[in-house]
Amino acid sequence: MKYLWTEDTGAGFHFWKLINRLFFNNELTIESKESNQGILDALSDIKIKEDDEYYIAFDYVVDNQDIRNKYRLLKLIAKKLEGKIIILDIICFEHLILAFDKLVAWTGTGKTDKIKIREEVLSAIEHHRINLSKIGDQKTLEYIAGFKRYSTERVMKSLAGELTQNEKWSVNGLLMGECWYKNCCISDYQDNLKCGKPEVQDGNEKMRMLIWSEEVQKIISAVNEKKRPQEIL
Repeated sequence: MKYLWTEDTGAGFHFWKLINRLFFNNELTIESKESNQGILDALSDIKIKEDDEYYIAFDYVVDNQDIRNKYRLLKLIAKKLEGKIIILDIICFEHLILAFDKLVAWTGTGKTDKIKIREEVLSAIEHHRINLSKIGDQKTLEYIAGFKRYSTERVMKSLAGELTQNEKWSVNGLLMGECWYKNCCISDYQDNLKCGKPEVQDGNEKMRMLIWSEEVQKIISAVNEKKRPQEIL
């Protein structure tokens, strides 16, 4: 069997389950271990069968020492169980949302200051961190400096939360906001909530567009590199 373990809960866990249904035809068993430590604990007790494969979505940023230490342990376990444990190349779920090229247009967010900060931050991502030396915009630097416990992941989570603040696009709840994966709900809420206008209304098609975005594909291509587009549409 193929398993995908994530530390994500709530909307992030829902995201992986949608990927499993729409991209992998429910071939994977998706499990949340609720934290990076939870993943390590589960791997320490693992009993792998001959045909089992485990794909690990472990949020990794290099500017958080605790995460770096846990990631080293994860790599040691993966090396010991070579070929059975595959670590996916991920920063965090929120980075995938921020990097989606249709995010601003679809959500209709009017937060021009945060839109600019998003652009600056995404252009400065380098080796699983925000390279501050690549940011020339003073407001972006001030925004980042405002975090008491700064890390790339904290910045990503905060920005994603602000740019999807409309509840129908939110990525902070128990599930992803309805407008990500259901037939377009904009017409029902446009009078009361500021929304964008996705070019497609079908919920599955919107999720497929997110799944086929560059950053998401960089990660999930490791799960099944031989899967062709026509096999999932």
